[in-house]
Amino acid sequence: MRIAIPITLFLLTLVPHIISADDNVAPNRLPRENLLIYRDAGNYLQPVRTKDDWQKRRSEILAGMQKVMGTLPGDEKRCPLEVKVHEEVDCGKYVRRLISYQSEPGSRVPAYLCIPKGALEEGAVPVSAALCLHGTDNTIGHGTVVGLGRPNRNYAGELAERGWVTLAPNYPQLAKYQPNLEKLGWESGTLKAVWDNIRGLDLLDTLPYVKHEKYAAIGHSLGGHNSVYTAVFEPRIAAVVTSCGLDSYLDYYEGKPEVWQPGRGWTQDRYMAKLADYRNRLDEIPFDFHEMVGAIAPRSVLIIAPLKDSNFRYESVDKVAAAARQIYQLYKQPQQLQVLHPDVEHDFPPEMRAAAYAFLEGSLVDNSVEQ
Repeated sequence: MRIAIPITLFLLTLVPHIISADDNVAPNRLPRENLLIYRDAGNYLQPVRTKDDWQKRRSEILAGMQKVMGTLPGDEKRCPLEVKVHEEVDCGKYVRRLISYQSEPGSRVPAYLCIPKGALEEGAVPVSAALCLHGTDNTIGHGTVVGLGRPNRNYAGELAERGWVTLAPNYPQLAKYQPNLEKLGWESGTLKAVWDNIRGLDLLDTLPYVKHEKYAAIGHSLGGHNSVYTAVFEPRIAAVVTSCGLDSYLDYYEGKPEVWQPGRGWTQDRYMAKLADYRNRLDEIPFDFHEMVGAIAPRSVLIIAPLKDSNFRYESVDKVAAAARQIYQLYKQPQQLQVLHPDVEHDFPPEMRAAAYAFLEGSLVDNSVEQ
């Protein structure tokens, strides 16, 4: 695979004496299409040749995300989970529990926990577990992924039928989960959701019937990009499936200014209100999916980008994957990043869900979470 390196870097590598230092000063925003460069301590561009070099670029990507999302908290927001079971339903091969857990002081997250009956038997071997993150639904929210709402969304229930433990937390500011983001100190609903998901993994860590350390994340639409955001910050996620969940911010609805007005699209409070500040300069957004998918490497990622998706452009997804694949190549794991283009609309049809489950099952068998 050919990887384009800026001519300045190429010349600097071969004949550094003909390049002045000022020619190689790093721009404010490093190119999203080329992940094989980083900014050194002196603010000069350097080529990424090693995994340690990549970590410098990766750190800048995380800093860019947090510039818009807010700073990911640490132990200061961790508190006892205080899990409560509100309802239990027998679903044949598994039981479905409506639970809630405390993700931070003053905020309880509603979630569905689906457990295969075999996993609950005495002496059973622990099984794999997945975060199942739902799409935009302001009526039943996370109920969609356990078969209570729209068709083609029951991936939490279907994975449970295949022997997985699944946890489906509700996204903040949707349906019955309405935390006060400002009062709780969050600068974006996106990062609040990431934190709730991280605490969901803490919950899975406490369950004796679950295999710990390596988890999956799967989501459609909102759940698709929520899975990516969470995996960037959370190394316990070893495999990601994102269905209809992303394209470049530059290409979102063709970059039309009206979709970047405050309160619309990505700039809603439940997502990232600060993105409205970039509506006339989208190229300056300090992170994009090229970099975030690259930041998940070498962990497994499957991107499902339908040809007829009216929300996210499949051509843009290919550019995202091409950039991220540079880092998978660096780790010598190019097969861990896959892209599918079904000839459907903004949907998650049965054949794509089957491909997603097979991908997750294959990925968690022997997949390193090395960063």
